Amino acid sequence: MTAKDNWYIEHFEPTGSAIGYRVSAKLDEVQSPFQKIEIYQTTDWGKLMLIDGAVMLTTRDNFFYHEMIAHPALFTHPDPQRVVIIGGGDCGTLREVLKHKGVRSATQCDIDEQVTRMSEKYFPELCESNGDPRAELLFDDGVAYMKNCPAGSVDVVIVDSTDPVGPAEGLFNKAFYESCFRALKDDGILVQQSESPLALLELINEMRGEMRKAGFSTFKTLPFPQPCYPTGWWSVTLARKGQGFDFREADAAGKGFDTGYYSAHLHTGVLVAPPFVARALGEA
Repeated sequence: MTAKDNWYIEHFEPTGSAIGYRVSAKLDEVQSPFQKIEIYQTTDWGKLMLIDGAVMLTTRDNFFYHEMIAHPALFTHPDPQRVVIIGGGDCGTLREVLKHKGVRSATQCDIDEQVTRMSEKYFPELCESNGDPRAELLFDDGVAYMKNCPAGSVDVVIVDSTDPVGPAEGLFNKAFYESCFRALKDDGILVQQSESPLALLELINEMRGEMRKAGFSTFKTLPFPQPCYPTGWWSVTLARKGQGFDFREADAAGKGFDTGYYSAHLHTGVLVAPPFVARALGEA
């Protein structure tokens, strides 16, 4: 992260690119036992959260990510009642999950409590469901949590992690995915944030390979715009034990809650991968 004339720029070496924001003030900084968290006020994108110098979210565009990591999976599952979120400390994914009235419990397990505390202070709109009686917020090791999760007890596991380095490194391998596979019911769905399909298709293929080794057999990678992340184009990958990815289109169309990006029509379209993505992932 470099600063010049009030511009904070993140250089992303794997893609040979950078992204920057004009800022007017640094609002806060905390060094947790795991990572450094910083909050800035930008001139055009609201507040900005950095973790170890990497952009995590902005006020203006976080809805793309939070909606797409939650709603496609929950509208694909026939009756999602028990949801586990690994990571997701900013609580935006939890908020989206709890918009689904059929969800009876949603556990969010993030290793770093400070991410949630900073989000409560500077992104309170993301935390408005933290007090929902269906919500459980845990600050613990997500890898250990899934390893100890009872077999066949979860409908949807959402891995809302940072990049596969540092505290999140253990969330992208066969051992972790085996724990998720065991914890999911037979019709369960695993969702993993899966980086940029424009520049990091090799990583997506490697991730799918680890999921396949763990027992998952069908996959669907859903791309979406995400201006604050490298290349501006991001994705989530859904994995299942055997079923396909048809979704409850009528329920999605009549969802009864507001979204900024996700819709039933959008869901229908995003299931069709761009040709270069389909070829790279062996789906062409």
